[in-house]
Amino acid sequence: MSENIVEINDVSMLFNLSREKVDNIKEYFVRFIKGKLTFEEFWALRNVSFNIKRGESMGIVGLNGSGKSTLLKIIAGVLKPTTGNISVYGSVAPLIELGAGFDFELTAKENIFLNGAILGYSRAEMKEKFEEIMDFAELWDFVDVPIKNFSSGMVARLGFSIATVNRPDILIADEILGVGDYKFKKKCEKRMEEIMNSGATVILVSHSIKEVQDICSHVAWLNKGHLINVGPAEIVCDEYMASME
Repeated sequence: MSENIVEINDVSMLFNLSREKVDNIKEYFVRFIKGKLTFEEFWALRNVSFNIKRGESMGIVGLNGSGKSTLLKIIAGVLKPTTGNISVYGSVAPLIELGAGFDFELTAKENIFLNGAILGYSRAEMKEKFEEIMDFAELWDFVDVPIKNFSSGMVARLGFSIATVNRPDILIADEILGVGDYKFKKKCEKRMEEIMNSGATVILVSHSIKEVQDICSHVAWLNKGHLINVGPAEIVCDEYMASME
């Protein structure tokens, strides 16, 4: 078994950003056919390489636009890098865009089974875990309510509960601890701690340096898509904070 659970090898990610505002899809295709669409190249990541060891808790820090969320999506398999490659050795629970796999016309109950299927769990597995999910999310009063009527916090609670009901090898979280009220935030922290104590690897993006220092043993610092440093959390966080001053 490899000592590394994630290996990031010379990863770059290019996005083509449209220069003009196009109001509808018909106008988009007309401009496309006439060759009148112009794009600006944006490199979200440039030649990023580092490894994450099995059982390690890795924080990713950087200003907005530094490529943190893009890197998480590549690790989760949501995006494919433009160049380079990532090897992941284990099951992944991505807490990146909670509710991204939901159908907002369906009820909370229906979405538990839908989201579970997207995450690769059988209906029987989700049926067995259903009560635990609802208990953790504290949404029994809304079990048969379409989630289009939920607040963003309620959607996040349901998404977090589904994604963490089984213990993954890798837990990927993007600002997840910033959602919901204080009480639910503490529940999330406790569950993440339980997942880490079970030997899982945690990869966390957060703008709260204190949160990163509390949870993570190691940190990768990104700036405008480039990896500036990776190492022990205390050292890299201190360097990052000093650069802000």
